[in-house]
Amino acid sequence: MLAKDKPLILLTNDDGIRSPGLWAAADALSELGFVVVAAPREQSSGFSRSLPNSSDGLILKEEVTVREKKWDVFAVGGSPAQAVQRGVLEIAPRKPDLVVAGINYGENVGLGVTISGTVGAALEGAALGIPSLAVSIEAEPRLHLSYSDEVDFTTAAFFTQRFAAIALQMEWMSDMDVLKVEVPRDATTATPWKMTRLTRAKYYVPIDHSQNEAGEPSRVGYTVSQAHETFEPGSDAHALRVLRQVAVTPLSLDLTAKVDFQVLENALRIPD
Repeated sequence: MLAKDKPLILLTNDDGIRSPGLWAAADALSELGFVVVAAPREQSSGFSRSLPNSSDGLILKEEVTVREKKWDVFAVGGSPAQAVQRGVLEIAPRKPDLVVAGINYGENVGLGVTISGTVGAALEGAALGIPSLAVSIEAEPRLHLSYSDEVDFTTAAFFTQRFAAIALQMEWMSDMDVLKVEVPRDATTATPWKMTRLTRAKYYVPIDHSQNEAGEPSRVGYTVSQAHETFEPGSDAHALRVLRQVAVTPLSLDLTAKVDFQVLENALRIPD
């Protein structure tokens, strides 16, 4: 089969072009079709779906060797969402059939998805009319900005390939723009997966640095909540942290609250 006849997959991430998680995904996805890799040149975690006007916009073609196979890849001077834009509009030879973001160092769970550059990249793909996946593996916060070999991406790559294969074949449902996949660090290929919703419980807890002296440089850190009892059954956090299952969550670009408009309108009206 010629490359033009294969499914075209645009692969990106927010950890940067040199991340082992990106290359684990590339290797797995190459069995499904032709993979174009366009990822941020620098570590870009926490960029959400931002399009910073400070990005230099340079696209640098590089060569990376994965399992003795040479890849031509594109390092983009910009955010994950900008890497997707450039990948779709300028780099890919045609409109991709699927956008995959990941595999991310660290889970993207609950309300934190609006911060995640991994999810942001997938949402940008969806906004361009392309079915999209965002895949992450559970990892300790100290590893989130690393390229540490303490994280084994083998199982996450298996699930990336599995859900990508399904996404390429299934009819994409209305109001489902992204499939978010969270893989436990101790998962195997036999680990069950579960459909979930986003937890409303606080998953990543900010660490207060107010004790720093005024004028000292600092940043707000975070830790993972150990209050597992707050993770609602059926949520991504509960599946991942309590059941130790792969959490699969459909996300929508439509952020409109699911409320009764008439009831809300009546509540908002100022009495005469």
